[in-house]
Amino acid sequence: MYDYTDFDEAFVRSRVAQFSHQVERRLDGSLTEEEFRPLRLMNGLYLQLHAYMLRVAIPYGTLNPAKMRQLAYIADTWDKGYGHFTTRQNIQFNWPKLPDVPAILSALADVGMHAIQTSGNCVRNVTADHFAGAAADEIADPRPYAELLRQWSTDHPEFQFLPRKFKIAITGAAHDRAVIAAHDIGLRVVQNDKGETGFQVLVGGGLGRTPMIAMTVRDFLPEADLLPYVEAVLSVYNSFGRRDNKYKARIKITLHETGKEEITRLVEERFAELRPLFGGADQALLADIREAFAPPAFRNAPVDAHDAFYKADPAFRSWADTNLAAHRNDQYAIVTISLKAHGATPGDATSSQMRLIADLAERYGHGDIRISHEQNVILPHVHKGDLPALHAALVQADLGTANVGLASDIIACPGMDYCALATARSIPIAQEIARHFREIGLEHEIGPLKIKISGCINACGHHHVGHIGILGLDRAGVENYQITLGGDGTETAAIGDKTGPGFAYDQVVPAVERILRGYLDLRSSPEETFLEAFRRVGMEPFKAALYGEADRDAA
Repeated sequence: MYDYTDFDEAFVRSRVAQFSHQVERRLDGSLTEEEFRPLRLMNGLYLQLHAYMLRVAIPYGTLNPAKMRQLAYIADTWDKGYGHFTTRQNIQFNWPKLPDVPAILSALADVGMHAIQTSGNCVRNVTADHFAGAAADEIADPRPYAELLRQWSTDHPEFQFLPRKFKIAITGAAHDRAVIAAHDIGLRVVQNDKGETGFQVLVGGGLGRTPMIAMTVRDFLPEADLLPYVEAVLSVYNSFGRRDNKYKARIKITLHETGKEEITRLVEERFAELRPLFGGADQALLADIREAFAPPAFRNAPVDAHDAFYKADPAFRSWADTNLAAHRNDQYAIVTISLKAHGATPGDATSSQMRLIADLAERYGHGDIRISHEQNVILPHVHKGDLPALHAALVQADLGTANVGLASDIIACPGMDYCALATARSIPIAQEIARHFREIGLEHEIGPLKIKISGCINACGHHHVGHIGILGLDRAGVENYQITLGGDGTETAAIGDKTGPGFAYDQVVPAVERILRGYLDLRSSPEETFLEAFRRVGMEPFKAALYGEADRDAA
């Protein structure tokens, strides 16, 4: 992975010193909260419902063991012994005290980490496929491009005060594991007929109050044009994006109101102006960055132990069937460590679990750790011969849950338990759904399923692109949960459709059960997934299962 240069180190240390002084001024009263707010947000510090929250950047979701151990140290020293991994591949600490934040930022800097641009109207953390550099279906590792974008966008003087926040995601495979269509800019690595590498460019995706799927503005952008083209998109948005209404400030609204053809024309026009200004320094830098992402020295060893264990041990077999993915090296597997033990808070990891993951990454995973937008942890390079020992260690630490991609592998925002913006609880709903489907024993029978939960209209839980999406709202002071079906965050991206009237807090789990029992009755075979069945039969049979025939007609 990329290691910070002396320049990076000096820049981060300078920001820590600057913010430390700002904190001192806030504590002695020289700065009011109103004056301090934009300064703290530039450094990832939010004021949540009960305490401050510090969001730490994990660029494109990549960590090494030293960074993971430092996060554990921070959790123990200045927080409550855990951290929360987010849908932007970052980590949040929910209980820091303001006087301690400079020390936390300094500790992060010690291992080449920071909280810069994890908030504010700027380019946020660039996210990427969490299987990058390992996936069997990958055209190219997207992380060098993501790192190039990170360096270019960090403190970019033109884009620090955009109309609204701006999110970029990139995938290197045809199968989209980075939800690129729900981002302001989505990039997919592709190859043209000549075998040249470039990008399909999508613009204008986003969730929240007005969910939209991004539109393709370039089918093929040459690799060398990446930075000038992205800069052109941002430049047009910075010029034409709305600043009069924060609900209409994202680029998706600009594209919708202006039209795809006109926005594309403006982008191409600006790109033509910018392209001559890029003389090749960015490509030289990209070549250097690529070296930092060279694959590890893969071990050549028998996999007989794995095969024998798989046949003999049902618990290991169940975990292997759900939590392993194909690696480009047949002797290896990609391991997803579920942070969704049944009844646990999705995305939370204790300091002891973080340290264990760091140890296991060193012992079995070539020192490589990833965070997924699905709030799990990935060891992308594990030799199959090491999988039985790895699984045993994970089980001992309550990290061996065999549920990746199943009903209990739920994405959920912090909701009203933590967030000042939330209008309903998310975490307890996720916990109850997970516990319930384990108790009734239907999880594996249901098969692949994406349940996503948001505690407010901002959609941090990505509910719009869940196969089953759950949105918590406030209805006259009472929590009410709206359900959507048919969302999809992959290469066949779609926004879910509303089923009808919402449900009270204690009715959400029974409602989800009715939907899923309806699916089991509707599917054409055990191999037909929930999403496939929904796309085949449409909403009406699911509404009938959810509301009943009479209620469906009334809705």
